[in-house]
Amino acid sequence: METGDMLPEGRLTLADGTVVALRDYVGRPLVVYFYPKADTTGCTREAQDFSALAEGFAARDATVIGVSRDTPAKLTRFVAKHALTVTLASDEDGSVCEAFGVWIEKQMYGRSYMGIERATFLFDAAGKLAQQWRKVKVAGHAQAVLDAVPA
Repeated sequence: METGDMLPEGRLTLADGTVVALRDYVGRPLVVYFYPKADTTGCTREAQDFSALAEGFAARDATVIGVSRDTPAKLTRFVAKHALTVTLASDEDGSVCEAFGVWIEKQMYGRSYMGIERATFLFDAAGKLAQQWRKVKVAGHAQAVLDAVPA
């Protein structure tokens, strides 16, 4: 994805089981953030940070969606356990992760595996990519994204 690219096609399943199309969000700013796995330390912190800033995003008429390949049932438990208010969605088949280029080969303890790169994408109201953050470090990230959304 490059700045100026249009929001890709794709469908996600929200934690409550509702299926949404990404294109349904055109008409207002959209933040799509990808995280590797629900209920892990970094992913929990990131979801808490976006939840804490929900009013700020709403004041700028922006929608925030966190995406992982976790099942909707796992997302529901994650939301309840941590009292999250950010919208979380499941990309179980990985098609949206592929469209955004965040399904990558990773390394841990000398082992290679495929996983989600922590990344965030900000689309303007017309559905054009305005800014992206790759290889995200969680601390301060949600605030940096909020600061990038036009007031």
